[in-house]
Amino acid sequence: MEEWAEIRRLHRAEGMSIKAIARKLGLARNTVRNAVRSEQPPRYVRAETGSIVDAVEPQIRELLKQFPEMPATVIAERIGWDRSMTVLKERVRLLRPVYAPADPASRTAYEPGEVAQCDLWFPPARIPLGHGQDGAPPVLVMTSGYSQWRTAVMIPTRTAEDLVLGQWAVIGQLGGVPKLLVWDNEGGVGRHRGADPKLTPQFTVLRGLLGTRIYVCRPRDPETKGKVERTNGYFETSFLPGRRFTSPADFNAQLIEFLTLANARKRRSLQGASAADRIGADRAAMSTLPPIEEAVIGWRNSLVLPRDHYVRLDSCDYSVHPSAVGQRVEVSADLLTGFGLGDAAGEFLRHRTDLQIRSRRCARATAWRRLPWWRGWCHPSGCRPDRSAGCRGERRVAGAGG
Repeated sequence: MEEWAEIRRLHRAEGMSIKAIARKLGLARNTVRNAVRSEQPPRYVRAETGSIVDAVEPQIRELLKQFPEMPATVIAERIGWDRSMTVLKERVRLLRPVYAPADPASRTAYEPGEVAQCDLWFPPARIPLGHGQDGAPPVLVMTSGYSQWRTAVMIPTRTAEDLVLGQWAVIGQLGGVPKLLVWDNEGGVGRHRGADPKLTPQFTVLRGLLGTRIYVCRPRDPETKGKVERTNGYFETSFLPGRRFTSPADFNAQLIEFLTLANARKRRSLQGASAADRIGADRAAMSTLPPIEEAVIGWRNSLVLPRDHYVRLDSCDYSVHPSAVGQRVEVSADLLTGFGLGDAAGEFLRHRTDLQIRSRRCARATAWRRLPWWRGWCHPSGCRPDRSAGCRGERRVAGAGG
């Protein structure tokens, strides 16, 4: 998976030829060619083998914690290392930035198309979610480093599937793919490991499809992505006051309208220009948006429909018509709606459009406990079994009768 993602980044973002990539990565040209042409991530990934340095890594970390600038040769002497110095130096190179002292404050300049900073903003406002319930879903915010173009979208949860869907949405608003996406240490994105972060499978797939790099900041290090942090504060002081929202969709609509005006305002930090004046140069240096199916990067479940004719997506069960029992059914969802596909189920979908899993709907309007807003609602005491209404145990979805 990592090699596939790196091949696509080098080809799309760096413009390297297949032959150059094969020489750089030490791979066969047919392997590189297949990765460049594929629009789907590889199905299987061989697990990485361990390293002889793993046993002494705690000792290396302890030395770097006390002496961040200690040379690798001195570290080898202190830990009694008698194996190859190459693997030891490589591990020290990866671990040293973790314990390096913080850089002094300075003004950072970015080149067009170079970087975009991402973060989650939790607006201090209650958003109606339907059926008498409200909540404060997160908002995925992204700010371009060069033009400071701001994009944002409210998403249902902080799960990796919703985060990649939100990431694709804000990149679509930006109009191009920057060479680097900077994230904080968000669990749905990955974990900080120096220059080589450990990404979740969903973001590894997205990284490969986009042909970009993703950097995960150290924990509790907001200064690394100060531009998007200031955007969060700007939203709280300039967007939220005096506004009322009727739903998450209304929140997003008002936010898009606000961003249109905000990106057109002149800014002193841009030497009197606006983000709209500089976004053209930013987009020209970015990669073009690739064709991506949201079902590939978001929520998806494939199974042979069991006898109880229910399928699970996220934390909810959805009923499918019993005629599809024994057939393979695929269920996917974007940020708003889920769909069921399959042989028998697909035939039923063409005749029963109400089988589509509708967003933000439920047959009951009593006291409902909130789940992600479009994936169903359930009563605090649990739903009564009602097969005709698509209810099973504590899950219920409108229009999914069976």
